[in-house]
Amino acid sequence: MSNKIVSLYRARLAREKGFIKKDWGGKISIALIYPNHYRIGMSNLGFQIVYQLLNAKENVVAERFFLPDDGEMSLYLESGKELLSMESQSPLLNFDLAAFSLSFENDYPNILRILQLGKIPLLADERNNSQPVVMAGGITTIMNPEPLAPFFDLFLLGEAEASLEEFMGLFIDVAPTLQSKQEVLRTLAQNLHSLYVPSLYHIEHHPNGTIKSMEPADPHIPEKIKVARHLDADAPPAISGILAPDTEFADRVLIELGRGCGRSCRFCAAGYVYRPPRMRDDTHLLPRIAEVMEKHVHVGLVSASVSDTPGIGHITGQIVEKGGRFSVSSLRADSLTEDLLDNLKSVGQRSLAIAPEAGSERLRRVVNKQLTQDQIISAVRLIAQKGHFSLRLYFLIGL
Repeated sequence: MSNKIVSLYRARLAREKGFIKKDWGGKISIALIYPNHYRIGMSNLGFQIVYQLLNAKENVVAERFFLPDDGEMSLYLESGKELLSMESQSPLLNFDLAAFSLSFENDYPNILRILQLGKIPLLADERNNSQPVVMAGGITTIMNPEPLAPFFDLFLLGEAEASLEEFMGLFIDVAPTLQSKQEVLRTLAQNLHSLYVPSLYHIEHHPNGTIKSMEPADPHIPEKIKVARHLDADAPPAISGILAPDTEFADRVLIELGRGCGRSCRFCAAGYVYRPPRMRDDTHLLPRIAEVMEKHVHVGLVSASVSDTPGIGHITGQIVEKGGRFSVSSLRADSLTEDLLDNLKSVGQRSLAIAPEAGSERLRRVVNKQLTQDQIISAVRLIAQKGHFSLRLYFLIGL
């Protein structure tokens, strides 16, 4: 049965373009884990960014793990085999670090399932020095890591571009020289102020479960943990490195137009976590898009609010002019432009999505969704006039 798992992963790799397979000799090994199925994880730009950043270091080898789908899960359960990596089909237990990329709270139960499949004790205080350091990062950990604190040795809080380089540099230095995992964690926490090591803090809770007080167990551990932020708006945009046909975005390269959003809708985590918003304009984006289009015709434009991107009409027009295709997610009803809609029609995207979020202006004001009824109707009319006859509307249920 284990041979079937290995064959399945090798066949999947054969269909991918852009994965990285490195020799393990003399390197720190990192299991980069997305706590959902392959199809979902490989459609996540943040996960792909972290994979690239880790493997860019010569003395690091990072390989991917996912929650097995139903067919794979049957093979694992029948064979009793430990969870294997994609690239070299190595057991999770063989890695120095098990790093989870967390985007959604709904994936939390999958974390425990993956640890079980990897034969790693669920609770951090039950693991020994021979087992991987289990860590997590991602937007949900920035919002609140505490529900997961019993299961993780550490959390790296912040954006990967601003935190991973320093973390990996220090981990590579101290991990081989210190005797125990706890010594490694203590040294990391003393030197990195975006690192949260739950075992190094005394936390007292209110009766309702919220935190009453939080004090470091060591005077050299920071009392407050800072979220690392990648604030260089002139840095090249993040671009996905792997094309995977078995995913949502099988035929396109994802390009991050900007990070964060200045609209401040009260229900949107990205608008609050990724502050200040960093929106790139066409002068920064077009050269990178042109590079991508030398090899790939189809690009996916990614942002919390694509239609708010400065020069988005010009950007998409240039893609069309060069014979390329592009796709977008949902659009702001109050920032749609005729040229953007014309360009979307040119590339064959007939179905569009806008997000009123609520059926009345009163409820939209409650969640700070600054859209009037007239703006929504005007946007729908413009979309129809431009020949887009399939429209999706996103609503929040339960307001």
